[in-house]
Order: sequence, then structure tokens, then C-alpha cells
Amino acid sequence: MSNVLILPIIIPLLTGMVMIFFRRRIRLQQWLTVVSMLLTIGISIVIIQQISHQGILVLDVGGWQAPYGISLVGDMLSALLVLVATFISLICTLFAFGSTDNDHKVHFVYPYILLLLCGVNGSFLTGDIFNLFVFFEVMLISSYVLLALGGKKIQLRESIKYVIINVISSTLFVIAIAYLYSITGTLNMAHLSERIATIGQDGLLTTVSLLFLTVFALKSGLFLFFWLPSSYSAPPPAIAALFAALLTKVGIYAIMRTFTLIFYHQPEITHTIILCMATITMILGALGAISHWQIKKILAYNVVVAVGFILFGVGMATLDSLTGALFYLLNDMLAKALIFILGGAIISIFGTDKLRNFSGLILFRPSLGWLFFIASLALAGVPPLSGFVGKVIILKEGVQEGHLIMSVIGIITSLLVLYSVMKIFIHSFWGETLLIEGEQKATGTNALLPGYILVTLIIGMGLGAEWVLSYVEQAAEVMTNPSIYIDAVFKRNS
Repeated sequence: MSNVLILPIIIPLLTGMVMIFFRRRIRLQQWLTVVSMLLTIGISIVIIQQISHQGILVLDVGGWQAPYGISLVGDMLSALLVLVATFISLICTLFAFGSTDNDHKVHFVYPYILLLLCGVNGSFLTGDIFNLFVFFEVMLISSYVLLALGGKKIQLRESIKYVIINVISSTLFVIAIAYLYSITGTLNMAHLSERIATIGQDGLLTTVSLLFLTVFALKSGLFLFFWLPSSYSAPPPAIAALFAALLTKVGIYAIMRTFTLIFYHQPEITHTIILCMATITMILGALGAISHWQIKKILAYNVVVAVGFILFGVGMATLDSLTGALFYLLNDMLAKALIFILGGAIISIFGTDKLRNFSGLILFRPSLGWLFFIASLALAGVPPLSGFVGKVIILKEGVQEGHLIMSVIGIITSLLVLYSVMKIFIHSFWGETLLIEGEQKATGTNALLPGYILVTLIIGMGLGAEWVLSYVEQAAEVMTNPSIYIDAVFKRNS
């Protein structure tokens, strides 16, 4: 059954390659994209069930066992993220059918979405830190094109900034990998964990771990998020939703994986720095969200706040805090996709994202309005929606672990998040109607189907939290006990 681990990577890759030959066959591209994503979702569910019943799945590519060959490792953490990432890619693609223009469609927007999904899924499933870099680059190359596609001035400006930042971070990534290999003589994650435990944490190894943290902080928007708000405001709504839901989450996953499996020996240094960076990220992100009056900027800064809150749980590195962090991460992927899709629909109706320039949409788009209202509550973690469960677990563990100030900051920033998105809701949907008669029938309805699907999942995940937590706790157990992962990779329990 371990052979199925390659399919969430290969299916999007091969489908995207085939679609290049059908540039003008837009309808065929759409069908192929949906079918490939549905197939990947089905395979992801099979992988999760296999891991739940049989334990971690390991695929030694080419038959070369770790640490000599390339390994794909499917534990519950990676499998859950693959499932949610693929599902969100499908939802954003459905939204793209009606929200992107024909120029985007004939210039391979769907193949590049599939290539991005290939990179995301590969990042989650690889058991080799160099191949984590490779899949990061696959994801980033796709995102460069998707960001610039359309050729508007803001897109070109922000794509240059985005490319420069990621080239710098990728260069640092390669340097960090080179130093790590020179110290340990291996790149397999499980083998790295064993070697570092044997070597002990000397000054050079601690420096390398902080270099990795810098790289992943740049990619996830942890503290070093100066590039994110403008870059996520530039692409079309469907692409912005995809970026907000997936790209920073891959960086968060990399921090979760490396600092629970490889660099967990000096938490008084590494994890303390993570906690400090998470606190500053929450504060600055919340201040950015409440200070802006453009929908795109408000939503982009809310991405930053969530990164800080999730890594608050990761920094504590206890079983409960990691459970809460992963649960909230899964919720945030759904909620960010939803709020960006709905925000994009509002912008498409009014033709601007400046809140002071429009109002009164509730009269013409009541469904869109109430979907946005529910999405706002989910983003802030209001019960009984799914965000509440993850936040409560993290905050409770924060108090128990003595991080009272950070817990208070987490609560305050959650309230500021609620204020910022409610500002969008009130100014967009209430007040004097500023729509002309022709506009209210022309746009916005293509967001309803994706919106209903995501809202249903967010409510279901909140009400069925106990069932979801049974899977999330399995993932957290592996993160707190690296020997489970290591033994599975080296097949010591078989």
C-alpha cells in the first residue's frame, strides 16, 4: 500500500503536463483538472485510513532503503495536509472557472495550479530534506507564474518582489542544507534526527537550526512577513485564495516537521525564539488588519495573524499544543480559502476593494453576505465553528505552560481579527445601497457554490470536532515522539 504515496504527487504533475497540449481546449482543461483533483482526494482518504489502521507508510523510491535512497513518508500529519490542500485546490479551481478571464485560461492557469499542487503535496510527503527544497521550488515556480499571469502593473511589481525574496530564502535554504550535511553526513530526516541526537547540540548545529528557522519564517510569513500583504493582494481572487490557503501553510509544516523531528534537542533556544517570533507576528498582523481600509490588505494581514497563532502552539511543543496547532491549521486553510473567495466576489461586484467607496450589498446578495458573516466568525474562532476548537486547545495549553501573556495576546488579536473582518461585512453589506441596477445581476454568484461547500465543512468540523481530533491526535503523537517516525522509516517494527 505504500506505493500510493507517489500518486498525490504524480497525478497533478502528469495531468498538468498533458494539459499543455490542449491550450485552446479550456473546457477539457477544466474537466481534467477537476477529475485529477477528485482522484487525488480519493487517494488521500485511502492513505489516511491506511495510516490510521496500519501506521506510517514509507515508500523507498527505486527500492533503495533509507538513508541511502529517496523516501516518501506518509504519517497522519502529512496525509491530513495533503487531503485538505487538494480539496482547497479543487474549490479554488471551481471558483476560478467563473472569476478568471479567458486570457488567464489560455495561458495555462489550470496546469500551473496542478503543478503548484504537485509541489505542495510533495513537500508534505517527502522524507528527505533536500527533496523538501526541490518540492518547495516546484511550488514557488508555479506561484511566480500564477502571480504574474495577467500582466497588470501591480502584479508585475509584486511578482518581482516575491521572486527576489524567495530566491534569497531558497539560497539560504541550500546553504543550510549544505552545512547540515557537512555536520551529519545525511539528508534523510529520520537519519538526521538520529545523528543529531548522537552528536549533541553544539554551537554550529544550533546556528544551522536557526538558519533553517529563518528560511521557513520567510516562506511562512512568521515575523518576516513584509512581502506578504502586497504579494497576496496582486493576483486574481481565485489565485489569491489558493495562495492564502496553501503557500504559508507549507512553510508552517516545514517548521512543524523540522523542529519536532530534527531540531528538538535545544527547545530553550529554538522554541523560545519561535514563541517570540509568533507573538510579534500576531501583534503586527492584527495591527495591520485593523489599520487598513482595503479588503485585500485586511485579509492578507489576517493570514499573518493566523501564522503567528499556529506557531504559538508549535513553539510550546507539547502533545496538546501541537494537537491544537494542527487542528487550527486545518481550519485556517479552509477559512482562508473561504474568506478570500468571498472577498474576491465583493471586489468583483463593486470594481474596487476600498471599503469607503461602497455599501448596501445585502439587498442584492444576501447569501453572499451571510456566508461572509459565517466566514468572519470562523476566522476569529467563534463557537461552534471549527476555529474555536483549535484556539481553545492552544490557549488552554498556553496558560498551563505558563505563557499567560502570550495567551492574552492570542485572545486580543483574535478579537482584532473579528473587528477587521466585521468592518468588511458592515461596510460592504449594510448602509445606503451604492450598486447600480445592472451590476447586481452580473457578478458575485460564482462564489456561492464554493462558499456553501466550505461553510458546510467549517461547521461540520466544529460540530464533529471529536471525530477530527482522533486523527489530529495521531499526528501530534508522532510529532512529540520522533522515534515512531524514525522506526517506521527504518522499518524497525516490521
